[in-house]
Amino acid sequence: MSSHAVASNPYTQGTAAFVSGLRFEQIPREVIERIKLLILDSLGCAIYSVDLEWSRILLSTLRQLDNSTACNVWGTSQRLSAPHAALVNGTLVQGFELDDVHRVGVMHVGAVTLPPLIAVTEIREGLTGRDFLRAAVAAYEVGPRVGICMGQEHIGQGWHQGATVGVFSAAAGAAAALGLSEEQTVHALGIAGTQSAGLMAAQYGSMVKRMHAGRSAQSGLYAALLAEAGFTGIVNVFESEYGGFCTTFSRSQDRFNLAALTSGFGKQFETMMISLKFYSCVGSNHTTLDAIREIQVRQPFSVEEVDHIVVHASQVTADHVGWKYRPEGVTAAQLNLPFCVATLLLEGDVFVDQFSETVLASPARMALAEKVKVVADPEITAKGSKFRHLVRVELFLKDGTVLEQTVEAPRGSERRFATEEQVVGKFRKLAGHVLPAAQVESIQDAVLHLEKLPRAATLACLLAKK
Repeated sequence: MSSHAVASNPYTQGTAAFVSGLRFEQIPREVIERIKLLILDSLGCAIYSVDLEWSRILLSTLRQLDNSTACNVWGTSQRLSAPHAALVNGTLVQGFELDDVHRVGVMHVGAVTLPPLIAVTEIREGLTGRDFLRAAVAAYEVGPRVGICMGQEHIGQGWHQGATVGVFSAAAGAAAALGLSEEQTVHALGIAGTQSAGLMAAQYGSMVKRMHAGRSAQSGLYAALLAEAGFTGIVNVFESEYGGFCTTFSRSQDRFNLAALTSGFGKQFETMMISLKFYSCVGSNHTTLDAIREIQVRQPFSVEEVDHIVVHASQVTADHVGWKYRPEGVTAAQLNLPFCVATLLLEGDVFVDQFSETVLASPARMALAEKVKVVADPEITAKGSKFRHLVRVELFLKDGTVLEQTVEAPRGSERRFATEEQVVGKFRKLAGHVLPAAQVESIQDAVLHLEKLPRAATLACLLAKK
């Protein structure tokens, strides 16, 4: 790489240096323990999703195009080429709004990281469980930082951040697993960045929203494999003033923070800032649902007593999930806050059993959803992206009583992270829908002891339905 290129790409170069230079021994023990729980959670989300309609359509379509048997489609007995397996598996992780989220970076990390990484273990011999964990941490550190760099305006402008930003986590994990040099990793990031895509209009009922993560996973795998072979990418993908990732997606020369890309590498681990979901809906809904649960515990009330509910939220949250509900598909239901509030009040939970095609136009849910209003609160918005999920919920009863609760971060968040028992319980519940108990136990044991696996490919084998 020329000295000119090096001088013009300190942040791309710095990111690549971290990815290629990270060693397992440098990763704090608490980060290793946390990422194993994050991995287990993502795998459970994926396995549960295999029988969903959009998953079946995607897999059957790709099988008509692809006769390869290189890699497993998790939770099934099917095999595809590595890129197509990454596409399907990433879609599966994001399949039912159950997977992780980095709230400040506004992205689902496991869905874009694990599919290309596990694919690499299947097509390349020699990777150990420690190698796998090292590569996973590298990936989980990169994507969120790109999201932080771009800020919440990115999703506010209509980009699906998990998809657009996700390619960098995907490429970083695959590059680290392949053992790419710093220079090769620069090219992998540059190849990944130019494949970024994902429109938030997909949230209004379409199946394609689920596939955004899969496409990012696939693009990241392509990027790393091509870079390994000598294919070149945009060496200053983050810094370029014309057509660079940051300038193009922000439509500006300054509405991003390049310093955030490399800040704290090896000292501050964004992996520890990733949240898990315990509701089967978009992460922006969770604080409101928690607030209503807390109100119910403090002062029980019946659905019939509710007059209306006002949710005071950030502008991004109001735009993202506060729109008028229309029964246009499961995706729309899971991404609409009023509908999810109605579901919680009527069903007592908002998990997998509460969503099906038969309830999308439920008169009771739709009528109750009409009583929920989401309003942008300037004071909450002014707090910035770290508080974008902060809500103040006012619940008005018909007798004039007003119940109020403020929640800054939801259950499972980095501030209220789940216990191992809770994560394992969620994994077992989800994976048990598809796989026999003994296999679920084997996957759980392999993930929780990944650093002891002599062959990382063992995990991929365990994920195949026998």
